[in-house]
Amino acid sequence: MRQAGRYLPEYRKTREQAGGFLDLCKNKELACEVTLQPLRRFDLDAAILFSDILTIPDAMGLGLYFGEGEGPKFEHPVRSESDIDKLFVPDPADKLRYVTDAITLTRSELDGKAPLIGFSGSPWTLATYIVEGGSSKDYHHVKGMMYENPGALHRLLDILARSVVAYLNAQIEAGVQAVMIFDTWGGVLSPQTYRSFSLDYMRQIVSGLKRQHEGQTIPVTLFTKGGAQWIEAIADSGCDAVGLDWTIDIDEAKRRIGDKVALQGNLDPCLLYASPETIRAAVRDVITRYGADPGHVFNLGHGIHQTVDPERLAILVDAVHACGREIRN
Repeated sequence: MRQAGRYLPEYRKTREQAGGFLDLCKNKELACEVTLQPLRRFDLDAAILFSDILTIPDAMGLGLYFGEGEGPKFEHPVRSESDIDKLFVPDPADKLRYVTDAITLTRSELDGKAPLIGFSGSPWTLATYIVEGGSSKDYHHVKGMMYENPGALHRLLDILARSVVAYLNAQIEAGVQAVMIFDTWGGVLSPQTYRSFSLDYMRQIVSGLKRQHEGQTIPVTLFTKGGAQWIEAIADSGCDAVGLDWTIDIDEAKRRIGDKVALQGNLDPCLLYASPETIRAAVRDVITRYGADPGHVFNLGHGIHQTVDPERLAILVDAVHACGREIRN
């Protein structure tokens, strides 16, 4: 879960070399470099493509930029029917070529040592950013559109869903071996609006993805932060795995879903601030709760915080391997 990032000094150095975050994303050599940096430090089982969930709206010409210490912002928020009329599904071979080029280069550099995971934001999560114009605490613009003009929001979400399908299929063609859809802000919705404005569009994406490439199955993971109450519905979407945040015990999720899909998760990232003993105990708790059955991808319940000591992550990774071997034996 967000392997590369500001918690790694080598990442910060590479980002400074690039000149900025978007410049780093759009430089295939440097994007490849920061994708590989965590694998040089830690005994990880897969690499996660270095990119950003907002590449699609950036390719739509909405003027993505990153204010110093402010997170992502858009020069042209989408807040009206006429704004939506101007949107289009970006051609991944044109506007997003830098992503697929980075994938091709990274697969070559990995040389079969580890699989490569690609990803995208969910339509709802992308919509929250482009309607709000950036990050938000109350989502009043996008939720206002949802309640006042639901038809307009559905149009926007359909464009975004078709864009994600094209984007992820291009990633698969370029060489990623699994994909993950991040519905980071699905948890701010009510049960009724979640299904209508988030999950239905993720279903649309799953049904449109290439699930076989070069003789291999391409697994799809759906992750809704704050989505524990809907995991049965998520598991019924056609995905191969459900990502879990830390607000649900993994054994409860396994009991509710059964063996229908794999589970991915779900340690609270803030446990990486704890002592080595506490980290090892927390890892053991997650793995023991799941048990020895197949179908568990150990992961954090959300991204690594930028102030985490990398040595704490090394302790976690080693504990996962040690406890995993013990449970299986």
